[in-house]
Amino acid sequence: MAEVIKMPRLSDTMEEGVVAKWLKQKGDKIEEGDILAEIETDKATMEFESFYEGTLLHIGIEEGETAPVDALLAIVGEEGEDISSLLDGKDDSSKDSPKADSKNEAKAEEKAESSSKEDSTEDASEEGEIPEGVEVVKMPRLSDTMEEGTVASWLKNEGDEVEEGEILAEIETDKATMEFESFYSGTLLYIGIKEGETAPVDAVLAIIGPKGTDVSSIVESGGAAKPAASKKQEDKKEEKAEETEKTEQSTTTSDGKRIFASPLAKKMAEDLGIDLADVKGSGENNRIVKKDIENYKPSEKTAEAKPAAAASHEEKAQPSAVQTYTPAGEESFEEVKNSQMRKTIAKRLAESKYNAPHYYLTIEVDMSNAMANRKQINEIPDVKVSFNDLVIKASAMALRKHPRVNSQWTGDSTKIAKHIHMGVAVAVDEGLVVPVLKYADQMSLTQIGGNVKELAGKARNKKLQPQEMEGSTFTVSNLGMFGITEFTSIINQPNSAILSVGAIVEKPVVRNGEIVVGNTMKLTLACDHRTVDGATGAQFLETLKTYIENPVTMLA
Repeated sequence: MAEVIKMPRLSDTMEEGVVAKWLKQKGDKIEEGDILAEIETDKATMEFESFYEGTLLHIGIEEGETAPVDALLAIVGEEGEDISSLLDGKDDSSKDSPKADSKNEAKAEEKAESSSKEDSTEDASEEGEIPEGVEVVKMPRLSDTMEEGTVASWLKNEGDEVEEGEILAEIETDKATMEFESFYSGTLLYIGIKEGETAPVDAVLAIIGPKGTDVSSIVESGGAAKPAASKKQEDKKEEKAEETEKTEQSTTTSDGKRIFASPLAKKMAEDLGIDLADVKGSGENNRIVKKDIENYKPSEKTAEAKPAAAASHEEKAQPSAVQTYTPAGEESFEEVKNSQMRKTIAKRLAESKYNAPHYYLTIEVDMSNAMANRKQINEIPDVKVSFNDLVIKASAMALRKHPRVNSQWTGDSTKIAKHIHMGVAVAVDEGLVVPVLKYADQMSLTQIGGNVKELAGKARNKKLQPQEMEGSTFTVSNLGMFGITEFTSIINQPNSAILSVGAIVEKPVVRNGEIVVGNTMKLTLACDHRTVDGATGAQFLETLKTYIENPVTMLA
């Protein structure tokens, strides 16, 4: 299926971009990861890679042209595919028309005027508080829904020299932890958001400029950034850090050198009780990554400590006079800071539950035929189909017959989607993400299985791109693999419904007037009563049941 690529936001202040150069031409074959074009932002010229595979069917912005963020940049799809609907009736030839030329000239004049205004503003700033050559780096908006970010780790310290393109920090958004690179060269004069701290988009993240520049006035006027600490405050922080070092895992070695580690590696080390100082990193600049933690073998010190601890325990276990048991202990809590992903999940689920009037419909499905058919399908070489794949395919086909379930409530109207994009709930360490299968009704069972496996792997490794989690029209959540027989889910807004899939249970069933051993599965549909009436939801479940109980009907 054709994929629309839009002008990306490649910096925190970028509003429009210029295509400096196309590295692929219309009709060329594209592989995922290929560099499509060089795009000039307000800060640098950067390479932009494709997240899709296929043929470059359309170029929406020619070399040298300027377009706002989210403008149509290109379309990638299958060779010969009809993309007229994606172009909204716009003809490429319109760009060559006199009318289009006049519009481009008008835009160029507007840009020139805005540029002169920006120049005068910059001059005023230089005359005021911001010294020449100093650049204020703000918390970037790294996803379309990001409102605030958490600095997972700094890869540069105050006083370090920074080159344009070097990674400054790892920033945790509501969707993933991403590396943030510098658009400037100079000295890192000030860090405004410490590791582990959260700040809104556009808060002062750092200040870069010539070495020795006084930026105290910029810090004070920054508002969102904290003033630089005095020497006494720094000394107090150092003393406090030394006190807590005994109980908290340090990210520096005994000689004060910084330990570079990815956020995932840090979390794994913390969970396993591994001291990062004992781990040798295999990444760039000896950075510790996931595989280093997985391959780490405890030193002999740990093995020696166990017999000593056992001996100490034996000494304490000597017989003593029987005493009345008195409960003793200290009430305590472990406070775990909420990640950006967890905050966003909480916010959206609360909004869905409070705003959408939920109701639930449950149906029991006979899985005998499905189990037999799946076994036959999986006997084919290189084919592996799960029950979840069957449910996704059946749901997509049922939505075709009951489009009202494939809808959205907007207040003034109900939008009924003509396309079917299936959201598949995937559990990750920090909560729940919902990657999306685009046009799932047009996929075969094996295609669904392959795509779900790939997206779930990306989700667990925090490699999902924002566009892979957008645009769902219906969602499936399956907890059957955990032995859950029946449950209800909260609707994934703006969808109108979500399907909860339970485990297949072996139980007595009545078949042809006799009690026999059967296999059943319960499906629960949560519906938004504003868009889906009870009868509509019931009819959808009835159709879904027919497809699942007779998988051969899905192949017709």
